Amino acid sequence: MGDVLAGIQATWEFESDSVLIRFERGIRTPKLLSSLRERRIPHEALASVTLTPGKRGTVVLHAVPRPGADPLMEAAAGQLKEVCDPYRLVLPAERETLAEYYADELRAVLGPDAGRPAERHLVHAPEAPLGFKAYDGKASFDGSHVAFRWFWTGASSAKWKAGDQSFAVSELSGVEWRSPEVFDGYLRLLRRGADGTEDAGQADQDPAAVVFGLGYGPVHESLPFAAAVLEAVRRQNQTPALTVPAARRDPADIADRIRHLGDLHLAGLVTDEEFTRKKAELLAEL
Repeated sequence: MGDVLAGIQATWEFESDSVLIRFERGIRTPKLLSSLRERRIPHEALASVTLTPGKRGTVVLHAVPRPGADPLMEAAAGQLKEVCDPYRLVLPAERETLAEYYADELRAVLGPDAGRPAERHLVHAPEAPLGFKAYDGKASFDGSHVAFRWFWTGASSAKWKAGDQSFAVSELSGVEWRSPEVFDGYLRLLRRGADGTEDAGQADQDPAAVVFGLGYGPVHESLPFAAAVLEAVRRQNQTPALTVPAARRDPADIADRIRHLGDLHLAGLVTDEEFTRKKAELLAEL
């Protein structure tokens, strides 16, 4: 491959191991796509590719990501409107034959694990630092910590009592994002050790959550934020603990201890069995 397919609001560039999606920045382009600018989707991140009729004389090329491969789609949890789906490329109907060709090309390079959920994120989230204004506070993420700074005009008394908050990524187990385009939208940080019984209806009382409102926490700001935090959390969880190899003993020291053990044995202070066992333990330390 290596070709470019230009559609409405986006362009797909087909590379040897991935698809580079570039989004237009026009007034007709959804703000989420404009804010993403471009995304590189590895072939191994894809589950399937479809081509279907669209609206008003168009066709839609849709690359479906594997569950868990993209932190943005994982955070969205199916709440995105169709027009905001970054994996859809809308083209004029007269380009259907060309679109079918590229759909077949993509299907041919799908990995052997295409039918299974991804064990790790394969698509990068937007990079920190990120921030946005919620209704009751300002959220910021610097790559290692999430901070909430409450607004006196919107924060509940419970949040004022708790004070401004800062959470290290290592304290978190995930992120819950409820779209600001529905009633009671919010972003909640899920903390390690929590029992999972948090009441979504009480986000305005939870110091680990910010709530959205009209013009506060819009999708194009709060969802990339949620995705970036989620990616950092997953990366933290998947980083193997460093193991420090046991220090090897000095051979000279071992030899001296064996000689001393032999002296004790000759003096009758150590039995034959004790001498043999202890000598084997010392040799094992080399």
